[in-house]
Amino acid sequence: MTGVQTAMDLSYTLWLFAVSFGASALGGMLGMASGIFIVPILTMFGHLDIHVAIGASIVSVIACSCGGAAPSLRGRLTNVRLAVVLETATTLGALSGVLLSGLIPVPVLFFIFAVILLLSAQQMLARRADPVASQSANAAGTRSWGASLRLDSSYPDRALGRDVDYRVQRVPLGLSLMVGAGLISALLGIGSGVLKIPAMDTALRLPIKVSSATSNFMIGVTATASAGAYFLRGEIVAAIAGPVALGSVVGAVLGARILTRVSGDKLRVLFVVVLTVLAVQMLLEAFGVHLSGASA
Repeated sequence: MTGVQTAMDLSYTLWLFAVSFGASALGGMLGMASGIFIVPILTMFGHLDIHVAIGASIVSVIACSCGGAAPSLRGRLTNVRLAVVLETATTLGALSGVLLSGLIPVPVLFFIFAVILLLSAQQMLARRADPVASQSANAAGTRSWGASLRLDSSYPDRALGRDVDYRVQRVPLGLSLMVGAGLISALLGIGSGVLKIPAMDTALRLPIKVSSATSNFMIGVTATASAGAYFLRGEIVAAIAGPVALGSVVGAVLGARILTRVSGDKLRVLFVVVLTVLAVQMLLEAFGVHLSGASA
């Protein structure tokens, strides 16, 4: 029985690694880390308690951010100054979410998750192109927060073969949305990228590649702010979080490299499709419909 149990444990460990690798490759490309994918997979197919899944997810978010940040920084897609400004608001929201995380029932968590995903998909679908042209038309307008804080920048676009300038708009609105993103990330262990990217895309008017890369740079800090509380509550299990973190590092590097090569339009469509599928799955879970055929 010991040999059989060991083989089962090894198979489960390899499954965790494979799942986190695939999730982080996709998440790293979308700037969402892997938490948004890992939590549904571990709960629906790995039969784990959602709080344990969230604990492993938070560890994977930190690993994913560390693994995926370097390629985007080298590719000049990440706006570091903007990330530092926004992270102050996100961390405040994350700490608030930690205080609320043990008070909300599991079905409600699933329902919140589904609603957030659907809203994010709708916002991303509403704006199908990067806002570079419209920003240039407003370049001569009044001095904005982005200009005052020197947040405006540029990024290399391989399709156009040149650097593209962009302006950071409506910074106060963006900061408000980041507080909410941090709060939701702490409650659900999703790394907050699922909300940060639509917020940067629709409120700050950033190109989708810059939103994805900057989000991936930020999410590790947000997750670290809440990881300690989950560890103290015993919801970070080393046997689960270990292989998940390792797979996340490797997958995030691959995803970040793909990000520098894929077009913005394709990235936006993929983002919307993934969010919609996950939203349907989590909404079914909220009402007790388990797609895996067994309850967690």
